Parts: sequence; structure tokens; C-alpha cells
Amino acid sequence: MEKHAVDEVHNTNEERPVKKPRIDASLADGQDLDQSEEERGEEETESEWKSAEATKASDLYLDTINRAVLDFDFEKVCSVSSSNINIYGCLVCGKYFQGRGRNSYAYAHSIHDDHHVFINLESTKVYVLPDGYLVSDPSLEDIAFVLAPSFTKMTTATLSSPVHLRKPSYDLSSKPYIPGYIGLNDIKRNDYMNVIIHSLLHVAPLRDFLLLSSFRGKETELLKRFAGLAKKVWNPRLFKSQVSPHEFLQEVGRASGGKFSLERQGDPVEFLGWLLNRLHRDLGGTKKKNSSIMFSTFQGEFRMDTQQVVVRSNIRGDEKPLFDIDRDIRSTSSPFLFLAVDLPPPPLFQDAVEKNIIPQVSIQSVLSKYDGRTTQESAGQLRRFKCTRLPPYIILHYKRFTKNNFVEEKNPTIVNFPLRGVDFRDYLDAPSSHPPAVYDLIANVTHESAAGTTRDKESTVWKVQLRAGSGGGDNERWFQIQDLIVDEIRKDMIVLGETMLQIWERRVPAPTSQVGPSKTASTAVDS
Repeated sequence: MEKHAVDEVHNTNEERPVKKPRIDASLADGQDLDQSEEERGEEETESEWKSAEATKASDLYLDTINRAVLDFDFEKVCSVSSSNINIYGCLVCGKYFQGRGRNSYAYAHSIHDDHHVFINLESTKVYVLPDGYLVSDPSLEDIAFVLAPSFTKMTTATLSSPVHLRKPSYDLSSKPYIPGYIGLNDIKRNDYMNVIIHSLLHVAPLRDFLLLSSFRGKETELLKRFAGLAKKVWNPRLFKSQVSPHEFLQEVGRASGGKFSLERQGDPVEFLGWLLNRLHRDLGGTKKKNSSIMFSTFQGEFRMDTQQVVVRSNIRGDEKPLFDIDRDIRSTSSPFLFLAVDLPPPPLFQDAVEKNIIPQVSIQSVLSKYDGRTTQESAGQLRRFKCTRLPPYIILHYKRFTKNNFVEEKNPTIVNFPLRGVDFRDYLDAPSSHPPAVYDLIANVTHESAAGTTRDKESTVWKVQLRAGSGGGDNERWFQIQDLIVDEIRKDMIVLGETMLQIWERRVPAPTSQVGPSKTASTAVDS
């Protein structure tokens, strides 16, 4: 009916001749003019009323939209046919249907359930069914933004800044939240993937690359969905202050051949390694340095020296074998995406008092593996390591679990580390032109499980602690996220967990023109 009303409007405007006012000399001046204008006004009013019929009908249908039930986080497949082609979302009940033609499921839904407003999940265009006309209304813009958030260089420049922290957003229920620091739904056992997603999406170059992207070509589905998830996590206009990674993780399961699943617990370090390499390949990266955003952000290089062990009769029991400079030393260079550091083994025999004492070690102690002097013996060979190039962001993996023939044992040792100012210069063998080697922590992944020395996957809990702001002091806050639970955490509590993974950000030195020499020197190593 609305469509016919629109057609009548067009016909009326086309067929109606242009009327010129006729002036009769026998009448008073302006009398017929007034009558002609009055008649014309009545005709125009009638025309406007007819043209507004369709708008009024659509406005009536727009009142049936229920934003509280809309959830665009799940995989875009038809709820009837399970097809993923040409999918529309019902804005009244939130269900997905295929197509909008007369034989489509969306068309049938509009008739049988009396739900008339649908949005195309790809183009974000809104249609009224069964009439099939396009609706353009400013009130629908918030729905389109939730479905497909967009960012600019100006908006990304302020993310994680003090300004960003001072201006919280609000969801439909007026609950405040800070974009980027929101909960991810634990669908079944995917918390080990949630902590990696959060950690990567707080690495500024990668985050901005994904937020500013518009993948609509031949890019892989994994890359498209990861970018879509990033935009939802940082969306300042969410209807709910949480996001479900279901759509992205479904594609992870397919792309990994089922290795990483929603239904069973996994290793976040293995998932991180797979995801970085897979995204690097999907972005067209090669083995060359800086061939993708992944390599330019995370890839460094280290040198490994090896030498055959020689048995000496005069060595003491507690003395470690050393390299002999008079014998051949083989050196090989290898790239890395994260550095693995070993934790000292906990004491085997403990009395009643020692059992209650958790062993601790400093981060400098475990990083000494890469100082070029500390040796390791393995398979009859001595090895020592030294970094030759450090990336802008260093990922540290603390090897907390070791496997034997029967179980996977957990090392409960606590690593003590500052949140700011870790100097990697002692672990770097590079020319003076290499960028500064002072790093600040931005993400810390911890592991919790039932008490014991073995790994219990059923009781495993993964948490991530994320830095908000920068520069230390009041400009910097920390949030701990465990699935949907988001809490602000005190800085001195961060080191108390069983750290499994960390991401460190290279500190950008202050410009010498703004800061004096003495102040610059102190800033480089402050903690």
C-alpha cells in the first residue's frame, strides 16, 4: 500500500500542469490571486500528505525495533537454512535470515511473525518487509555502527590515553565502560584464547592497523573476522558492555583444523604462535624482515653459539662448563616472535615450613639466558644466546610447564618484575644505531589452577592484566580481565600471579629539544 502511495505522488507531480493565475479586471486587485494561491496550497498539502504515507508507515515499523535483543557477535548464518550468503538480521527479534525476496526466509518471517524491519549484515542497509523498500533514517545509525564500527586516525590517536580513560562510554542500560577494556564471553573453554586476543589488541601498531582496515576484497576470512572483533572491542557505542568472540573463534577452529577449539582447554602460547604466523601469511608476509605488520611489530633476532662439550677431570661438582675460545664455536642467527625464558626448578625436598614458601626469582635473573655469557648444556653441546635485534614489542614466554612421561608439571616460581623501565641492553649485541632498549609492560597473562605441582586443565583459569594509559603515576591504570569480569587492579598486585606471558613495549625517548640532557638520562631507566 505504501508503495502505491509513493507512485501516486510521482504521477501527481508529473501530470499536473503548471497553473498561472488569471487576473479579472472586474474583480478587485489580488482577489483571484488570493484564491489561486489558496487552491494551490490545498493541492500541495494533499500531495505532501500522500508522499508522507510511506514515511509514516516506516516510522511505525521503526518503533518495533528492540535494541536490547540485538547481538551481532555471532556467526552470520541463517537460523533456518544455516547458509551464510545474503544474510539479514531481524531488528525486532534479533534472528538471522537469508534473503529478502518473496521466496526468502526473511520475507516469510515478516509475514508470519509480523516483524518488518531487517538490516543487511554486510551493507548495513535497512529494509521494511514484505514491502521491500529501503529505509533511511538517522535513528538507525547507532545500529549500523554497532554492526560495523568505523574509526579514523584521529579517533585511534587517543585510544589508551589519559583522555580516553577520563571519558567512559555507556551501554543501553547506562552501565559505564572503557572501550578496549571490556569482557570477552567464555563460550565454553576458550579463556586461553581470550587472553591472547586482549593482549594483541592492546599493541598499538597492530590495533590501529586493524581498526583502520576495510577488508572487503580477497582477504582471508580469519583476517576479516579478527579486524571485526578488534573494532567491536574498541567500539565506544556498544549496546552491551561486553563482546562475544564467537564469530572469530569459529573461524580459528576451521583454519587450525580443530587444533584450537572452543570446547576444550588449550595453551595460550601455542595459540599465540599459530595466530601470529597465520596472520603474517594471510597479510602476504614472507621470510623477509618487516614483510608484514606482524613481523615489523614482534620479530627480533638472536644469535646462538654452540660448542661440543669436552669432559675434563679437574672440574668441580658445582662448576658449569664454559666455552673454550681455542676451539671451534659455531654461530647461527635465527628470527624470533617471542623469547622463551626458563624458570629455575623448585627445590625437591622441603620441610614443613619451606612448603609454604613460594620460590621467587627476578626478571633479570631469567633474562640472563640471553646475556651471551650464561651457558646451557644439552645433548652434549654447550649453548649460549645473545639478541642481535630487538623488536618494538617483545613477547616473553615463561616456560612454567614441563612434560615428563606421565604428567605435565607446573613450576610455581613467582617472577618479580617492574612495570616500567626494564633495560634489555645487557641482552643485546647490536651497533650503537640500534633503537633504545628500555621497555615498559603493557600486558601480563597469568595462570591459576588448583593447588599442586601438576597441570589440571579442568580447573585452569587464565587472566590478563592490561595497562591503560602510559607514563606511570596517575596517568597509568591497570585492569584485570577474566572472561566477563573486569576489575581495576593495584599495580603492586600484578607481580603476585603465576606469569605465563608478557608483552613489553619499547619506550620512545623524549625529544632532546624539549628535555635537558640530565633529565633525558634519568628517564631512560626510571621504573
